[in-house]
Amino acid sequence: MSPDNEVIERSAREPAAFAMLFDRHAKAVYRYVAQRLGDQVADDVMSETFLVAFERRSSFDLEVGDARPWLLGIATRLMRKHARVEAVAWKGMSADLAARIAPDFIEQVGSRIDAERLTRRLGNALRRLSEADRDTLLLYAWGDLNYASIAAAMRVPVGTVRSRLNRARRQLRRAAGLGTLEQETEHGRTDTAPQHS
Repeated sequence: MSPDNEVIERSAREPAAFAMLFDRHAKAVYRYVAQRLGDQVADDVMSETFLVAFERRSSFDLEVGDARPWLLGIATRLMRKHARVEAVAWKGMSADLAARIAPDFIEQVGSRIDAERLTRRLGNALRRLSEADRDTLLLYAWGDLNYASIAAAMRVPVGTVRSRLNRARRQLRRAAGLGTLEQETEHGRTDTAPQHS
């Protein structure tokens, strides 16, 4: 199986080859978009992502083997067009994201009422994040990208990704009532990029 960069390079001569990239990554792009905007627009954004990628394939860095960060970066930028839909969807999604971000804290909550209050607080905190911090956090939590891949998707240095995630985590911890700063890990994801910005 050819790596993504070879498929993209080949698609310059044989445009139909680009379909292999769609076959490999369409589900991941769809899942990421659906978690943020819901199923009703995920198909449209996913399709538009691959259309934009196809049109801009000559700008892809052929030194990079994996196109998923590039595709999720395109999807993230396209989703900004759907910000109004996303704002409506936040209410339902905040519970899922809260469960992913602070599972230990939610498990300790004794009653459903407390969990609902926490969900509302975290949802409000997520809405108050800057667009860049929220996109970075969601590429990490829902896009399942490591820091280097997020940097590629967002077109920023790895240090900027670290700063944005740190800032977002601090705000979410405050909203959750967690005062201690615990050491964060990448949950098994490896980050081989240099740590400078």
